[in-house]
Amino acid sequence: MGDVLMTLPVIDSFARQHPDVRVTVVSRPWAQPLFSLLPSNVGFMAADLKGEHAGYHGLNLLARRLFALQPTHIADLHDVLRTKWLRMRLHIAGHHVAHIRKDRRARKAFLSAEVKVPQTSMFEKYVDVFRRLGFDDWSLDFKSLYPQGGADLSTAVPSFDPSLRPERHWVAIAPFSIHEGKTYPQEQMEEVIRQLNARGDTRIFLFGAGKTESEILDQWAERYTHAENMAGKLNNIAEELALISHCQVMVSMDSGNMHLAALAAVPVVSIWGATHPFAGFLGYGQCFKDVLQRTDLPCRPCSIYGKEPCQFGDYRCLTGITPESVVKKIEERLPD
Repeated sequence: MGDVLMTLPVIDSFARQHPDVRVTVVSRPWAQPLFSLLPSNVGFMAADLKGEHAGYHGLNLLARRLFALQPTHIADLHDVLRTKWLRMRLHIAGHHVAHIRKDRRARKAFLSAEVKVPQTSMFEKYVDVFRRLGFDDWSLDFKSLYPQGGADLSTAVPSFDPSLRPERHWVAIAPFSIHEGKTYPQEQMEEVIRQLNARGDTRIFLFGAGKTESEILDQWAERYTHAENMAGKLNNIAEELALISHCQVMVSMDSGNMHLAALAAVPVVSIWGATHPFAGFLGYGQCFKDVLQRTDLPCRPCSIYGKEPCQFGDYRCLTGITPESVVKKIEERLPD
């Protein structure tokens, strides 16, 4: 999800500065509501990779749909096996093709480097793809998918009644990640919620997906009166973003929710364990001062994506981040 979300600031900037260019985004169906918020010259084609576009024959069907668009330029912003196959077919047919340069060798060197320095961000790498297609006359100037003040909740989330949440402050928390090395321990995250709940003036919106995550969030919502589980209560990711746009801060792991909040220019207190914000995946427009990480462990980062198991077995890179430090960082972002 994060890879897709990180393309939005780039595509938005490009499309606004090239109103005469028709852009068609090919991605998974869940992303369509977000891309519909981009300029009118941006269209969307759903790639149903678990249905009609699954497997070899499904990809060939998708390729034929792409040929029917008669594109003049192809930008592969993903560079995985499926997109490599698609762009190869389009390249053979004579289309102008460019793909992202992930520079895996530099990433490997980054992990072993004694002194960590910021790497080229994914956003800059996406921009580079368009420039290698011949589009040099533009710049990355994305601000937010919404005007100042956030989305109009009455139209964006008609089932949501803000008057039922009278608290002065709204905080979004997305406590999960796909990998254990990127997930703040459940007991410590609950303590963060407990301390925020004790303030009495802060509504806590909890985000997650799937049965197990929703059950955990339900338990927290039952224990803490100012906490609310939003899993399963919103119709799509655009409604989730619309609600987040009215929060004063998002708490997230190194995960898709960090990038989602960035699309609404919401400050993110991001918690990093096995991975590192210098690797190029920090959310668009986010500040390093809002990052929570341990800088005293020579073992981290041990992975670019957080897939590797902890060599010590205790994920000290995460357990060593105290709930008090998380709450303090959140409170620094709340208005007086």
